[in-house]
Amino acid sequence: MAPSATSTNDHANSTTKLDFTTFSNVINGKLVPASDDATRHGINPATKKANPPVPVATKQDLDTAVEAGRVAFKKWAKTSVQERRDALLKFADALKAQQEEFAKLLTMEQGKPLMFARNEIDTAVVWLKGLANLDLPEEVIEDNEDRKVIIRYTPLGVVGAIVPWNFPVQLACGKIAPSVLTGNVIIVKPSPFTPYCDLKLVELAQQFFPPGVVQCLSGNDDLGPWITSHPGIDKISFTGSTFTGKKVMESASKTLKRVTLELGGNDPAIVCKSVDIATVAPKIATLGFLNSGQICLCVKRIYIHKDIYNEFRDAMVEYTKTLKVGDGTEDGVFLGPVQNEMQYGKVKAFFDDVEKNGMKVAVGGAFKESGGYFIQPTIIDGPEDSSKIVQEEPFGPIVPIMQWSDEDDVIARANDTKMGLGASVWSSDLDEAARIAKQLEAGSVWVNAHIEVSPIVPFGGHKHSGIGSEWGSSGLKHFCNSQSLYLKKKV
Repeated sequence: MAPSATSTNDHANSTTKLDFTTFSNVINGKLVPASDDATRHGINPATKKANPPVPVATKQDLDTAVEAGRVAFKKWAKTSVQERRDALLKFADALKAQQEEFAKLLTMEQGKPLMFARNEIDTAVVWLKGLANLDLPEEVIEDNEDRKVIIRYTPLGVVGAIVPWNFPVQLACGKIAPSVLTGNVIIVKPSPFTPYCDLKLVELAQQFFPPGVVQCLSGNDDLGPWITSHPGIDKISFTGSTFTGKKVMESASKTLKRVTLELGGNDPAIVCKSVDIATVAPKIATLGFLNSGQICLCVKRIYIHKDIYNEFRDAMVEYTKTLKVGDGTEDGVFLGPVQNEMQYGKVKAFFDDVEKNGMKVAVGGAFKESGGYFIQPTIIDGPEDSSKIVQEEPFGPIVPIMQWSDEDDVIARANDTKMGLGASVWSSDLDEAARIAKQLEAGSVWVNAHIEVSPIVPFGGHKHSGIGSEWGSSGLKHFCNSQSLYLKKKV
């Protein structure tokens, strides 16, 4: 008999170490190898060499996982919040205990430098613990002699979590924690490009959760549509491109699944003339090139006040020249490769457009063709607002910089996009910064910062950057049904 969550948690300090050389789907508490040896493999983007084989989930695998989830949900939904919280916290400690193994695996499959891979595991632990410690109490709306009215939040059932390839561990944990804390069960689907860490993450979770509560299926491009259309799945939590997000929503609508969509961004940064250039220019460059530009919240468009434009550009250029590109296992590397061949081709199309239209390249512009999908960090100087590099999201290490002089005009330019994920304003005058920030159309807006997110703060996009929010107490509510309970005191 499988141990209960409580008895498993009592032995959390003796967590079994994982074997990071073989990979299986996780269904109903068991490691399930590929059916009929149907496997595929990811590619190490720094070397283009094949990583180990992983299973290709079948429709039967999905049906089995959904059925196991529905059975587990009946019991898990009735457990106490404290029991769920304890399981998550001990799961987080176990992940931290194997941080180095996860980080090395993450660098192998995703390409990010090892120091950033370690940081992602750290962040995943913070997200598990931060979300686990949130509360979603009943809300008393009315309480008088006649009646008491309470709003309750009840779990939905089986959640399908579709995780992208840029932050596979942190974003999986950001979906697992709110799902199981609110009494749901979850099936994690990693990106086919980065299945390894998520398979191991969910394998680790089996030591803390009953069978069927946290499962994972690795598959090919068929698996996502099977999940979004499956009648036994009640909610989809998706992080990925706007293009794919629309397909997810369309598919989920056929069974009226709840959806949370965290989609693409084209984040503007507005730099005012009062900033300290020596301090801010390197920060802006860093925020454009983190994870080789493969973050939905990276700075994507930089508007610099005309009075400081040349000096600020030159400071960005000099700092960008110091950023080392290479294999993430090498010391001092800041930019690893673009994660996969498809994305490499998409980013290359932006470089081709820059060359075709004779745009000015302030720094970079080169492809490092030796071995992996490497691209030098690149700044495009003064492109037209209508150009591809300004209007679209490259999701790679290339950013445009442009001048501005009129406040209303730059706000209009910053908002002139279908995206609305993040934005930032940089100024030594906080009144000016707040005035501009409050007019920007984005789900997260920062002053003198960017990409500073928290598990206790809601995260979501405006316009085509998403629907709903994740994280924070409002994010928990997206994993629940709202129920209004009327208690009449007299018959």
